Order: sequence, then structure tokens, then C-alpha cells
Amino acid sequence: MKVFCGRANPTTGSVEWLAEDENYDYHQEIARSSYADMLHDKDRNIKYYQGIQAAVNRVKERGQKALVLDIGTGTGLLSMMAVTAGADFCYAIEVFKPMADAAVKIVEKNGFSDKIKVINKHSTEVTVGPDGDMPCRANILVTELFDTELIGEGALPSYEHAHRHLMQGSCEAVPHRATVYAQLVESSRMWSWNKLLPIRVQTSLGERVIVPPSELDKCPGAPSVYDIQLNQVPPSDFTVLSDVLPMFSVDFSKQVSSSAACHSRQFEPLASGQAQVVLSWWDIEMDPEGKIRCTMAPFWAHSHPQELQWRDHWMQCVYFLPQEEPVVQGSALCLVAHHDDYCVWYSLERTSSEKNGRVYPARPVCDCQAHLLWNRPRFGEINDQDRTDQYVQALKTVLKPDSVCLCVSDGSLLSVLAHYLGAEQVFTVENSAASHRLMNKIFKANHLEDKINVIEKRPELLTSADLEGKKDLWRIRSPCGDCEGFDVRIMDDMIQRALDFRESKEAEPHPLWEYPCRSLSEPQHILTFDFRQPVPSQPLHAEGSIQLRRPGRSHGAVLWMEYHLTPDSTISTGLLKPAADKGDCCWNPHCKQAVYFFSTALDPRAPLGGPQTVSYAVEFHPRTGDVTVDFTLSDTLDDGC
Repeated sequence: MKVFCGRANPTTGSVEWLAEDENYDYHQEIARSSYADMLHDKDRNIKYYQGIQAAVNRVKERGQKALVLDIGTGTGLLSMMAVTAGADFCYAIEVFKPMADAAVKIVEKNGFSDKIKVINKHSTEVTVGPDGDMPCRANILVTELFDTELIGEGALPSYEHAHRHLMQGSCEAVPHRATVYAQLVESSRMWSWNKLLPIRVQTSLGERVIVPPSELDKCPGAPSVYDIQLNQVPPSDFTVLSDVLPMFSVDFSKQVSSSAACHSRQFEPLASGQAQVVLSWWDIEMDPEGKIRCTMAPFWAHSHPQELQWRDHWMQCVYFLPQEEPVVQGSALCLVAHHDDYCVWYSLERTSSEKNGRVYPARPVCDCQAHLLWNRPRFGEINDQDRTDQYVQALKTVLKPDSVCLCVSDGSLLSVLAHYLGAEQVFTVENSAASHRLMNKIFKANHLEDKINVIEKRPELLTSADLEGKKDLWRIRSPCGDCEGFDVRIMDDMIQRALDFRESKEAEPHPLWEYPCRSLSEPQHILTFDFRQPVPSQPLHAEGSIQLRRPGRSHGAVLWMEYHLTPDSTISTGLLKPAADKGDCCWNPHCKQAVYFFSTALDPRAPLGGPQTVSYAVEFHPRTGDVTVDFTLSDTLDDGC
């Protein structure tokens, strides 16, 4: 049976409906999930195991049976740990059916079917009683419901319900407690991810400046957190304005509330500057004494940075204050963390609030349209003055006094550049109403509303009348096999089957500047697109091979675009400069690159008589923007990761 699935056309942005296998969405979720990354997180696994063992021992010492409720069991790993630690029985809850089915098989394969019951329900639907899913309430609560923000996956409502309906009054919880930390910083780079800054344009008549509309300057921004690998951000990119502040804690062994709250912490700034950004992370303590601790702290705040665990499923948070505010060294301020049941946000106050925990200001919401249209990397790209200068120089080589320019790009400022550089007439195609409204605000703020013609249409629907008659990351995919002594190869097989579906064979976008990686080959040209020519009606094909010249294990391939603005000016969405001798890469921080993961890894150090190669076949469909790539490794290793 086929089902229709909505899919965004990468060229036009419009939603198209395609017939897919009825399990298509499940397979895509499985293939692109972080299950494997979590299982490869050795630090997480060890700390959970230690915490579970300690909780089971405490219950046994009280003379009670250890009855475990595992919410969001995934593969069933934590439940199997609990039984191994001596738990009498485990109820493993998993709402995602393909994973629940896999958990049943994994539990059976490891010999725990008599001690673990997998329940394919949301935890809020689980019943307790003689005819229920659980005959009685549990006394040990084990969960892994956390995201980078801690509460973004609904941890608070799930805990709240579990304590009220599924757990005994006095129970153990693993983890026992979580604490959220914050640090106030000034960072022009990070601030450029959130606000439109003045953009300077050098013209023959002198410097012109594109100024942001007041609505954009006053807008508090998007409410969502920006999660990144802070360990990859150079310390020179920000100035620390405060110590690391513990903002709030949640005790998971007691009744948890999902109600809105705020928590204020007074501090004295370490330096004077502009308060712009709050960096945040959390740690979890697996036991009441806090001896078993798993932290997401970046290297400068980590108690043992040499033991730093790289992980992709939990990173660190970047929050933007509604407005930048000047702070003075030594002059006391209060940083306030607000949260509802799913989101956290921050504000800065001059005095301590006596209503700590009882003031609930509304979550910030974008009212300028820009934060709905541009994501954080796009803000950074638009604010990149070097990139703007390259476009200005390229436009100067082609623009003439009688030029008529058509800008086809939602939310692009190229139309303003073209006008400032002397084009006779400029049209800009804004595909959506949101981009139309935003660009009108920018044009008005710069007194250009009667200078640039806005066309709200899909590009392929343009006619000459519209122009007034003028025409001119690998571990995420790595098989787990054995995890902490438990066989989870059934999950590996499930993910591999999911990867066989068409959508999952396509590229995954990843910001590679956040991920430590090395290039094992030199960049290779694959396809060229000449934008001066009509779009081809037939697919474009390319085949070839890439030699792996540096030692290391090849986990995947990366594709990116290089835009040749002029013969001497190129903007790359991938590598910004040739890889160093050892293969260290410098990636464009404003763009995501297209990553194709290999199911097994190739090791060019293998003694096979010379450099190893990866063969590729690329097919590009110009009309839809679809790209399919097949890679063939000349040699594979079964233990690739």
C-alpha cells in the first residue's frame, strides 16, 4: 500500500506530494535518528549503569522488590542494565513502534524476556492495575528523555505524569537530579546569528550602508534554542562576562511540575561589555549523593577536560537576550532563566526579584518576520561583510548603467546591492508572503520602496509582463554491535534496512565546522552548472573515482557548491581553503554541507598496494533539484566506525 508524503522541492521551496511506501516516514526517522550516537556514548552508558546499580541496591536494602519503569526505552538497554543489576522486573515504555518491535527482539536475544515487558505506548497512556499494562506501581524510575536543552523533548510533563500515576510515593530515580548552568558572554559572531547588522557597500559614489529596520532591531528573536558544539567555537570568538552560574535544578525522584517558572541568579560581571548571549548546558547526577555525574559542560567549564566525551545527541545551548545590554565590571546584575514545559529562555535584570520562581513573563516570539524566514546560519551569512564585499566586486564587473537585474532568492539583499551599484532597474522575486513583507520593511528602512520592484511569485511562473517587458557526522551511523555487554545488532540491522530507502540514501545536511574531521582526499570537481544557460530538461550524470591519499578511516563523502562570481572571485559553501598537510579542514560556518555516510569504513592504510579509491556515480535532476549519489568503496572493513 502506498501513501502520499509531502516533500519540499529544494529548488522552488514548494511542497509536492509523492507516493511512498506506507512505512516511509518510519524508515526516514530510523535512518536519521541518534540512537546509535547515544549507544556509542560510553560516558553516558557507564554513568547510567552505575546509577541503576546503586538505585537497585538502595531498594533491595529496604527489603523491597526492585520494580523498574523505563520511559523511552529505545533499544531496551537501560532495562537490560537494570535486570543485570538485580531488578526483579522492568516495564520498558517505547511509543515509536519500529523501535518498540526492535526492543522486544533485542530483549529476547539477550535472554531477558522473562524480566522485561516492552509496552508500545506513550507513557501517559500506560495503565496500572490487575488488567493494566503494569499490575502495580514501580519504585525505580529510569528515563533518558533529555535533549540539548534538557526539557525540549517533554521531560517535565512525562515525569509529572509518571510520579502521579505510575510510581510509588517514595521512589528512586535515575538520573536523580539535573542542573542547568549558564554563562553570560559578549560575542559579535554569535550576535550576528540573531540580528541583522548594518551592511556596508562600497560604490563609485562612496560608501552606502544597508540599515536594518527598527522592527528587526527591537524584535526579541526566535524562541527556539540554538544548539551547537561549543567546543568547536574558538575562545577568541567571545568574551566571558560572568562566572558559570547554576540556574535551576530538577529532582526527578520527587513530584515534578511542568508549570512555568523562573529562576534568578545574582552575579557581578567579570568584565565590562555588551551582554548579548547566554551559553548554557546541564549535568545529571545519577545518585542522591551526586557522586555519579554526567556533564555537558564545554572544555573551559569542565572539571576534567582531558576526559571530555564527544557526543552529538547532547550538545550545548546558545540563547540570545532580547536586546544587547551594557554591563559594568563589578556592578551587580541578575540573570533570569525562564521556562515553560518545553522551552527555556533568558533575560537580564538590574535588581534581584523577590518573586523568584513565581514570575512568568511570556516566551519571546518573533514579530519582525526575519527570524521566521532566516535561520541562524543564514543571519550569519547575510552579516558576513567579506562575503558581501565579494558579491559587490563581482557585480561591479557585470553591471552597466542600463542593466536590468532580476534577483531570484527569498530574503536576499542582492537586489539592494545591485541598486546601490547603479543598475537602471531591479526586480526581486519573493516566493512567500513572509519574505515579501520582510523585504518591504528593509526597502522602506533604506528609502528604496520605489526603487526596487518586488514580485511575489514562484520563479518558474514568471512572465515577461512581471518584468514590465524587460529581459536582461559518522558515529551517528556506525553499527553498535555490542553495547556495554548487550547485543544490539538487531537495531543495527533495522537502521541499515531503513538506510536502503531512497530518502535515506540522499545527503544529510550537517554543519561540519562543528565536527572534528579530516580530509583523506583532495577536493574533486563533480558537476558544473552554468547559470547563464537555460536549465537542462534531462538529468545530468557524472562518474569518477577519488583517491584516498591520507591515512585514516573514511566514513563518508561530502558535497558542496562553489559559486564562481567572476573568474577571480569564488564563494564556497564547503571548504574555505585547501586542507592542511594532515587533512585538517576549514569549513564555511554559515552553511551546512551535504554528507553521505558509508555503511562501512574504508581504511587507506590497508596494505593493498597503493592509494585506495572511492568510485562515485552522481545524478542530478535540474527540474526538481534532486541529487542521488552512489559510492562504491574499493575495500571495506567489517569493524568500520
